Amino acid sequence: MEGGGGQPAAGEGENLGKILLVDDEPAIARGYARLLTLAGYHVETANDGKEAAARTRVCSYDVIVSDITMPEMSGLAFLRSVREHDLDVPVILMTGGPAIESAMQALEHGALRYLIKPVEPKHLEEVVARAVRLHKMAKIKREALELFHLEGKHLGDRAGLEVRFANALSTLWVAYQPIVSWSGQNVFAYEALVRNEEVTLRSPQDLFEAAERLGRLRELGRIIRDRVAGKVGDLPPPGLVFVNVHALELEDDSLYSSSGSLSAHAGRVILEITERAPLERINDVSGRVAQLRAMGYRIAVDDLGAGYAGLTSFAQLEPEVVKVDMSLIRGLDRSPTKQKLVHSIVGLCRGLGIQMIAEGIETEEERDALIKLGGDLCQGYLFARPGRAFPSAVLRPINGAR
Repeated sequence: MEGGGGQPAAGEGENLGKILLVDDEPAIARGYARLLTLAGYHVETANDGKEAAARTRVCSYDVIVSDITMPEMSGLAFLRSVREHDLDVPVILMTGGPAIESAMQALEHGALRYLIKPVEPKHLEEVVARAVRLHKMAKIKREALELFHLEGKHLGDRAGLEVRFANALSTLWVAYQPIVSWSGQNVFAYEALVRNEEVTLRSPQDLFEAAERLGRLRELGRIIRDRVAGKVGDLPPPGLVFVNVHALELEDDSLYSSSGSLSAHAGRVILEITERAPLERINDVSGRVAQLRAMGYRIAVDDLGAGYAGLTSFAQLEPEVVKVDMSLIRGLDRSPTKQKLVHSIVGLCRGLGIQMIAEGIETEEERDALIKLGGDLCQGYLFARPGRAFPSAVLRPINGAR
């Protein structure tokens, strides 16, 4: 039976995750707790926000489901309390008296979903199941960040940076690298990669950091999109191209303009949103992404394992594609830790309906290890180096067999 009065519930069968259910109405709490327990979750209940806040400081949960209107501490105050010490746990807020103001506050403070009571049982199960998967992904990302993240370079003084950035823009060009489907033995898409001849800013990360520091991110993004748009017509089948977009470019109105250079090709473009900038700095991320999807774009999260860890990117972007950073792929065949992480990411992406691409594959051993872990889409020097034209991919079957 479900937990009550703060006592954990003992469910039958597989434990799908640990849920904290917070509601000051005992009958409602029991009903939702029973539903989730029967679905396979370990459920604990709290009668108000104050009790729940105390619980979260000593216990960890996979998902928190809370009412908004409660005595002692409201659901919104409880959410703020949770975020003081846990940035990753998904919080689902429910209310019987919906209001735009409370919905906006809930999303502003990091609620995953805002549900209206009474919540249909099947819908609640679906929302909780997705939240559990997202939390697992967030924890994997944070572990990967701690294990493999490298800091960027110092960019120097502003005056010197302006000169070097101007040189980078004047020599900027775009290379293309194939992304292959191993199971299909063909090219899935190409990634557009920015290049320039300024020695100190040849790294795309350094170039974008310089643009951000100088307040010229939008200018850089527009130039890159213009260059890619001029080549889309030459793309070999299937004609898909990945284009990197710094998260702060989501506030550039030209990205959403029907007259934008890339807009006419939106159906063939997957926008890679880099995680090296926090999405919290951007107003209405979900709305902006919805607008891009309405134009025909698809969304990818870039550099999983190298950027800002947490739940935000998945909850707000809901990407069709995830790209796993090369720091997790390099030496994959020799690292049990990386194998465990990648295997978890593969399974979670499959459960969320997200395609996963492994970046930076340089050896046959890395490729073979990825395939054995369930991966399929691959990118790296093993298949082709980036080139000005659209280079063909070299596909070598595992152990010489198709």
